[in-house]
Amino acid sequence: MIKKLKDFSNSWTGTVIIVLMIIFFVAQAFVIPSGSMKRTLLIGDHLFVKKFAYGIPTPTIPWLELKVLPDFNHNGHLIEGKRPKRGDIVVFKYPKNTKMHFVKRCIGVGGDTIMLRDKVLYLLPHEGNEYVKKNYKKENYVQINGRLWLINPYRLKFPGVQNDPTIVDNGMYPEQLFNFPPTLVEKDHYFMMGDNRDHSNDSRFWGQVPYSLVEGTPWFIYFSWDKNYHIRWNRIGAFIKDLELDKSYIDLNVSLGSVHS
Repeated sequence: MIKKLKDFSNSWTGTVIIVLMIIFFVAQAFVIPSGSMKRTLLIGDHLFVKKFAYGIPTPTIPWLELKVLPDFNHNGHLIEGKRPKRGDIVVFKYPKNTKMHFVKRCIGVGGDTIMLRDKVLYLLPHEGNEYVKKNYKKENYVQINGRLWLINPYRLKFPGVQNDPTIVDNGMYPEQLFNFPPTLVEKDHYFMMGDNRDHSNDSRFWGQVPYSLVEGTPWFIYFSWDKNYHIRWNRIGAFIKDLELDKSYIDLNVSLGSVHS
């Protein structure tokens, strides 16, 4: 039996099946193509996506995005799992074109309310005022109509979250970059934003992401190089959970760029 399994794994058919099983259920390679997550994730970061982070997505053939199995559970997942949490970096299918994959930070979950005023992000957690008082200092929230809103909550924890000071409200840029009306996040949906706030095409423009489109979370970087093909040795092997919390990975010399993506 062991010999048969070994012979099978050494065959071309066996190799292809094993690779597909890994891609379907464990990890899939992903390259950061745009600057929407600068300076947390950089253009040229090659990383593996942990496919089982939020359950097992219904398998599809990579690049072709052809379903291998039907969506039995009608939620995009073969096996349902835990949901993304506020602050998680999530890889998901773009709601406007599910053949494309986006990576953003989850800033709101079902029941939360999101609002922007003059580029400042306000979050009204669904857990209510007592949750805010228990978990945040007074200087980190403001009371509006008797409800406590967190002020830029993700900047407190993630040093890569930022705005571009060169982007100003002069009528040349979309209003959503500066002001966004109070919006309730639907049940089993997620409000996604890029860490590079002023250069991110995200939920402010095309809406919330349902759980059915959630694919996983970035796991670790296996290779990275810049636009001049210089290898970023310090990023290779870095786990995203560690990288996003460590200021030493945040290169302030990296241009935020002008690409709205």
